[in-house]
Amino acid sequence: MITALRGSMAALALSGGLALGVLPAQAEPHTYRIDPEHFSIGFLISHIGYQKQLGMFLEGEGEFVYDEQAQALSSGRVEIAADSLFTNHEKRDEHVLSDDFLDAEAYPDIVFEVTDFSAESDTQGTLTGDLTLLGETHPVTLDVTLNKAAEYPFGHKQYTLGLSARTTLSRSEWGMTYGVDNGMVGDEVELIFEFEAIRQ
Repeated sequence: MITALRGSMAALALSGGLALGVLPAQAEPHTYRIDPEHFSIGFLISHIGYQKQLGMFLEGEGEFVYDEQAQALSSGRVEIAADSLFTNHEKRDEHVLSDDFLDAEAYPDIVFEVTDFSAESDTQGTLTGDLTLLGETHPVTLDVTLNKAAEYPFGHKQYTLGLSARTTLSRSEWGMTYGVDNGMVGDEVELIFEFEAIRQ
């Protein structure tokens, strides 16, 4: 009896709210822009099997449209300047920027376009997109972790998402085959993304 009464009261309250134009809160997508001051783009690749060489790209930008309540990512794009490569060795950087690897003069931009996102929990998800490198486009899947979502404590003080993303790809899929057959340079490249995205 009490349960039925509570159900009737809830239905009455809902119908009254609808009559007054008071609707339940709806999810809302927002545009988030990656903060260039907090955007780390790293990679690891085997060097003759002795070690994994760590490198970075120092210049990148991007934004995406995300509905936090629904955990739905409707669009997103990241652009990385190929010539911003840094491996802490000038001659090596020159070689990687040459047409043996990135061919940065002919292909100055590395572009990632989001195609899908699947949330696996409140903090974990799988992001799929198309990566354009050396003029070729192929799908890539990244594991994404939401580290924090809150108003920033200083500076811009805007609502900000803190994110980490990881993936491994085969560079030969994009036609970058230098050093693969003789084992001088690994084919697999581990990509590391750490960034903060500010709600606009």
